Amino acid sequence: MITRKKRKKKFVITDIHGAYKALKQCLERSNFDYHNDILILLGDIVDGYDEVFECLEELLKIKNLISVAGNHDVWFDEFVRTDFHPMFWNYGGQGTILSYLRHMDGKGICLPTRSGFKTSLNGSDIPLSHRQFFQNQQLYHIDSENRCFVHAGFKRNIPFLEQEKKEYYWNRDLWTDAMSYKFSGLTSEEFEMSTKFAEIYIGHSPTTHWDSDKPLTVFNIMNLDTGAAHSGRLTIMDIDSKKYWQSDPVRELYPENYRD
Repeated sequence: MITRKKRKKKFVITDIHGAYKALKQCLERSNFDYHNDILILLGDIVDGYDEVFECLEELLKIKNLISVAGNHDVWFDEFVRTDFHPMFWNYGGQGTILSYLRHMDGKGICLPTRSGFKTSLNGSDIPLSHRQFFQNQQLYHIDSENRCFVHAGFKRNIPFLEQEKKEYYWNRDLWTDAMSYKFSGLTSEEFEMSTKFAEIYIGHSPTTHWDSDKPLTVFNIMNLDTGAAHSGRLTIMDIDSKKYWQSDPVRELYPENYRD
């Protein structure tokens, strides 16, 4: 009997921000195959909810994982390498600190200060497999079908490969420009880019800022950040079929974070 080899599906997900419960729901609801399917992660695993450790452990189980760096991941990697806590840890960093402290048998402190946090957590406390994960992240991924996967975006008027590193994980202009063009009634042909891609997948700019907790598409740009860092949902998409699955609203998964 001839056994047919199972087709690899290719999925994309972004901006998990420590929401392990949401990550598990997305993987289960999409019927993701940890040993066969491909998952492209567009960054920002850390900073937000206090289950970053669990998120990393789950992602490390995935055989075919392509991990692109988000700005929060870059800041965390900076901490791991230098033991200096970046000032940007004011933006969700407490959840990351608490997550790792909890896995140190509760030994350690995390005290809020006016400008950040005083903590006993050191880079060397982070498990080696986690440290290597962040060290090995890519700035972007371009697949064989000329589809671009990047955390934030890039400058349209500069060739893609000539950008400064920070543009890939920080610059929102690609998305905000596309939204402006759309609402101005301009066409995709008028939305010029120095480097052409068949499709572009991004995170970093929550669709909840545009009153939606669903993925948004403008021209050939797909924004998968559906607000899991705030009170929206986490989304995973089958890249080829464009079918997507979502978690419950994170406000419901982590009600303790939303006390009135």
